[in-house]
Amino acid sequence: MKKILFIFLPLFSFSQIPNYYNSIDFSQEGDVLKNQLSTLIINTHSTLVPYTSSTLDTWDVLKESDISTEDNVLLVYGYNDTDDVSKNDRERLESLSCHSSSCIGLWNREHVYPKSRATPSLQTDHPSAGTDVHNLKPCDSQMNSSRNNRLFVNSTGNSHIDGDGYWYPGDEWKGDVARIVMYMYLRYPNQCPAINIGTGSTSYSNFNDMYDLFLEWNIEDPVSQHEERRNNYIYSIQGNRNPFIDNPFLATMIWNGDPAEDKWQVLNTENLRFNQIKIFPTIATDYIILSNVSSTESIYVYNSNGQKIDIEIVDHKINIQSIEPGIYFIQIRNKILKKFIKVKN
Repeated sequence: MKKILFIFLPLFSFSQIPNYYNSIDFSQEGDVLKNQLSTLIINTHSTLVPYTSSTLDTWDVLKESDISTEDNVLLVYGYNDTDDVSKNDRERLESLSCHSSSCIGLWNREHVYPKSRATPSLQTDHPSAGTDVHNLKPCDSQMNSSRNNRLFVNSTGNSHIDGDGYWYPGDEWKGDVARIVMYMYLRYPNQCPAINIGTGSTSYSNFNDMYDLFLEWNIEDPVSQHEERRNNYIYSIQGNRNPFIDNPFLATMIWNGDPAEDKWQVLNTENLRFNQIKIFPTIATDYIILSNVSSTESIYVYNSNGQKIDIEIVDHKINIQSIEPGIYFIQIRNKILKKFIKVKN
C-alpha cells in the first residue's frame, strides 16, 4: 500500500521516528528533552576519529561525507564557482586538500564551533571533541582564515565579515551552521555552549542558552539532502547522529521560537492533533465515521489515483455506498489521516 501511496499521491506522506531515538520520551520538552538527547548522542558516540592518521582520519571521512558532484567536495561558506576568485569557491576537487603551510587554492578543515571558543579549547592532537566530524566541514583555506573564530551574526547574502567584525556564514549555510552548533552544545554541554559563539538576543530560550539567530536560521535554511547524506555517513563512522538534521523541530521543542519543520510529522502539536483523529470501520460497505474532528474542518476523500471523490459527508459521517470498491484516503486540510477500503455491498 505504501508503494501505491508514493506513486499516486506524492504530496502526501507518512513518517515515523527512527529507531535511533527509541530511548527518547518525546512527550517531554525543554531541558528534559535536551538532556535526553544529549545523553543519547554522547552514549552512542562509539568511535572517536583521529584528526590526522595513517589509518581512517577526519580527512578520509570528509572526502566522503561532503562529496557533491563527481570528485568535488562542498566548501562551507562558499558561493561562486564561475568567477576567477578561488576563496569563494563553492566546490573543489576532493584531492585538493591542504597538508602543508601553503594552502591557497586548496581546502582544509573548518571547525564550525571554533576551537578557541570552547572551554577548554578543542584539541586535535588526539581523538576528542576537536576531531568530532559532525563539527568539521571542508572549507577554502583563505575563507577559513577569514572566518577565524569570529562570532556568528545575523545578516543576509553570501558569507562575509560584518561591520563589527562578526561572521555571517551565508544564506545557503546558516541552517547547516545552526544545526551543528546545536549538536555541539548537546554533545559537549559544558565545553561547547552555544552562548559562546553567537550574537544578539536569547529571548526564545527559557534559560538564555541558545541565540535566537540559530533558531531562526534552523527555520529559514531547511535541511538539505547534502546534510542528510552527511549525517548518515558520519553516523556510520562515529555511531552518533545530529538530531537537528534528523528533525529540526526538536530545536523548537527545546528552545521555543517559531516552529521549525517537523520532518517526522508527529511532534508538532498540529500534527499530534491530527493524529488523534480516528476513523471506523476501516473496511466498510456503507459508512465511515470520524471522531475527534472539529466541526469546522474540511474533509475530502481521494481514490488511489489521487483524484478527489464527490461524496456525501454529513456530521463526520461519510457515505461510501455509491463509490467503487477499492482503497481510499481521507484528507483534512492538507493532511492524509487514514485510509479505508470500500468492499462490495
